[in-house]
Amino acid sequence: MISFCFIRIFAHIIYNMQIHFAPLQGYTDFEYRNTHAHLCGGIDTYYSPFIRWEKGGVRDKDIRDILPENNEGLHLIPQIICGNTDEFNRLCDVVQEYGYGEIDLNMGCPAPMQTKLMRGSGILPHPMLVQALLREMERRPEVRFSAKMRLGLEDREEWRELTDMLNSSSLQHLTIHPRIGKQMYKGEVDMDTFHDIYDSITIPIIYNGDVTSMEQFASLTERFPKLHGIMMGRGLLARPTLARECLQGMEMPTGERMNVLMQMHQDMLDYCTRKYKVDSQILMHIHAFWEYQESQLERKTWKRIMKAGNMKNYLEAIRKL
Repeated sequence: MISFCFIRIFAHIIYNMQIHFAPLQGYTDFEYRNTHAHLCGGIDTYYSPFIRWEKGGVRDKDIRDILPENNEGLHLIPQIICGNTDEFNRLCDVVQEYGYGEIDLNMGCPAPMQTKLMRGSGILPHPMLVQALLREMERRPEVRFSAKMRLGLEDREEWRELTDMLNSSSLQHLTIHPRIGKQMYKGEVDMDTFHDIYDSITIPIIYNGDVTSMEQFASLTERFPKLHGIMMGRGLLARPTLARECLQGMEMPTGERMNVLMQMHQDMLDYCTRKYKVDSQILMHIHAFWEYQESQLERKTWKRIMKAGNMKNYLEAIRKL
């Protein structure tokens, strides 16, 4: 339990800090976002998993994920990923068609399937392309653009080539994940380089990367008091109540936290059983909910849940919780 003294020292910082929920493909779809917002709270802004242009259009599932009726009451910013200005404009047209006035550009995805197309962090070694996209943003003054990026694709110094153009851009904020794309999610985040970015970039900065505890959250707000916000991803999947705990300045009792988790699970299970009729499909989606929960459960229990091959065995494993 974090001490009262610790809470008091950072309360004024924590109370005003925005927390953003990072988009994660296959995890944070609209049903998860709604369930999380209803039962956990603490999030200022949710982002959709990135929308891409594929085979002449946008996938139906990506459209369904950002439909306003599926995101009522949420502050959702759709995220797009693109490798050229044509894709950028097509995607912006689609997003704006559904009434959104905010769009986030993904310049951080490390997946090779995207980076080889100069998308995500694959765009970072190409300053002229970044500049071209920023210029396209200027042609849509009705949209508030933001971006999420890494330090580079292969070189942690690639961001420096972008500094001037980012500072003169119309971006509302810039989220920094201080790893290079080639790292994927391995190795340590590079806080020294993040500090350089924090000192060099003049537009509002949001920090993202390995925030999994209240202590880390408070440490970041102390070290970087001018942060516009903190974005959490895997830390929230593992502990969905983390944002609320950070903002309240106190840990939730284990029993209460598990009650929230089980309520979220029931909501997600109800959704999956309505949408899918075959056990394998239901389990594939509901296992994603538990994937990051290993640290919250006994390992034996977690393994039993994840290895369940049919609904009968799955529900039996859940009952043992």
